[in-house]
Amino acid sequence: MHPAFSVIFLTTLIGTGQGLFLALYTAQAYSTVALLPAQPGGFYAAGSAIALALLVAGLIASFFHLGHPERAWRSAARWRTSWLSREVIVLPALMGAVAAYGLVHYYGWGLGLIGINTPVEGDLALVIGAGGAALAFLLFLCTGMIYACIKFLQEWATWLTVVNYTLFGLASGFLLATAYAAYWHAPALMYFYGGWTVVATLAVLVTRVVSLIRNRRLKHKSTIQTAIGVRHARIVQKSQGFMGGSFNTRDFFHGAAPRLFRSIKWIFLILVFPVPLALLFAGMIQNSPVLIAAAFVVQYLGLLAERWFFFAQANHPQNLYYQTIS
Repeated sequence: MHPAFSVIFLTTLIGTGQGLFLALYTAQAYSTVALLPAQPGGFYAAGSAIALALLVAGLIASFFHLGHPERAWRSAARWRTSWLSREVIVLPALMGAVAAYGLVHYYGWGLGLIGINTPVEGDLALVIGAGGAALAFLLFLCTGMIYACIKFLQEWATWLTVVNYTLFGLASGFLLATAYAAYWHAPALMYFYGGWTVVATLAVLVTRVVSLIRNRRLKHKSTIQTAIGVRHARIVQKSQGFMGGSFNTRDFFHGAAPRLFRSIKWIFLILVFPVPLALLFAGMIQNSPVLIAAAFVVQYLGLLAERWFFFAQANHPQNLYYQTIS
């Protein structure tokens, strides 16, 4: 498939925003049972603003691949059967929850605001955060299933698609949270976030490598023989049927040279996994927000390459009619 950069930015930006929000909420939940030091409301409010900005940026990016952006609201109409429609509904709902979570922390509101007395500090934020966390995981599911449910694109049609989308979002979000905690001079929180960043990064390394091995061994159901209804063992295509390019030759094939296509895989494997982890460890040892922020930047660049490769690797059956002729 031809990778649309608007979709690449959409999926990576909202994934990082979801992961960051989940990191913020997890830290607050742990602090209520004294497993982590409590942080001031400004920590969660500013962090929520960053997460919201990432979600909004992803939403804005999504409009650039629409033929008629003014009709975007119609995409929510098919929520009963379409994972895309469900994503369109869940994303704004999550944005609202993140905004409310940040405002509650900023103004110091509690359940007393709605007439419920409780001794737990930050109680209203915990309630809103729990709903936001559920929406974040639901959004991971919706985004991943948009691609996993397309059966004829066999590279995508696997449970690994949803798992990888979720783990990549958690890894990048928790890495950003690690840099954020280091900036706030919260060492306990920095080590907490850093530890979970390593766990998520190693987990997605395993699942992404498994998906790469799976896709390399795929036996496609559609062949030249099935495409034209001829069972001859050897069929050679002599012409594309076009004098020049067309929608079919542009939008269903990435168009990159084979060497570049293969190199992108190794680029994202290096940028997403070993380099960020090395920078993360160095930053945590030196308590350096700059090094950890650099780890996040490197990993995000790797995520852009990974998402490009994810889309480009999908081999649309229509390409059987428009192969490169030597």
